[in-house]
Parts: sequence; structure tokens; C-alpha cells
Amino acid sequence: MNTENVVKHLRVLWRTDRIIADIRLRHLLIGLGLRAFAALIAAFGLLMLELSAYFALVQIWSAIGAAAILGAVNFAIAAILFVIAGRPPAGRDIELANEIHGASIEALQLEARTFQAQVSGAVHHPLSTILPVLVPLIAVLIKNLRRTAKDSAAANPAEARS
Repeated sequence: MNTENVVKHLRVLWRTDRIIADIRLRHLLIGLGLRAFAALIAAFGLLMLELSAYFALVQIWSAIGAAAILGAVNFAIAAILFVIAGRPPAGRDIELANEIHGASIEALQLEARTFQAQVSGAVHHPLSTILPVLVPLIAVLIKNLRRTAKDSAAANPAEARS
């Protein structure tokens, strides 16, 4: 398992998650703004319908018709805005971010499988993992023992002759 690869994949994963969250947040804010505007127009449409009912009681038919048509138009505009606000986020940005996210998840899973294989190999065959470390360690130990023997022989020449 290479820790640099894991860190790189985690960094890519974090960045793509931020990009995806940013894209979704922008979409939600735009949708919320359009829905609020649509609700305002619907309130005006309701007000116009109420005004048309009032005019029905007080005035003649021409004022009633105008207010009813204006209310219906306001409702139609509100419905169109609701449909536009409800569309899913379109564009290659979210698709690209999702692809990169998936690729980084796959790379992290591959690193985890490699690490798991290394750990299971070490458990099943402990000498195969210790041997590459043990051979250089034995060589250093033998060199150190030879050096110690030479140093002690040089310090006591009388004992070395006997």
C-alpha cells in the first residue's frame, strides 16, 4: 500500500465531493429563488382572482373579465417557473465530477485490496515478509561483530598471540 497514492486519492475524493456539493447547492439556490418568485406571482394571481370576485359583485362584466384573465396569466407564469425550477441539474460539470468521484473511490478500493493482500500474505507466510528485512540486518550484525573482534584484538595484542 502506497500512502502517497492513498493521500492523493483522498484529496481528489475530497475535492470532487466539494465540487459536487457546490453544484448541487447552486442548483438548489436557483430553484429556491425561482420557486419563491413563482409563489409571489401565484399570490398576486390569487389576489387578482379575489379582486375579480369583488368586481363581480360591484362592477360590470368587463372589469371582471380583465381581472380573471390577469389572474389566470399569473398562475400560468407561476406554473412555468415551477417547471423550470424542478428540472434536474444539467451539464457536464456534475457528470465529470461524478466520474472523478467514482474513479477515486475505485482507486482507494484497489489500494485497500492491495494492503489487505499484503497483510494476509504476512499472516500466512511471516518468514517471507521478515526475510527481506532480516538478511540486511544479519549482514550489519556480522560486520559489527567482526569490527568489534578486530578492535579488541588491536587493543590487546598479547591476548591475540596466545
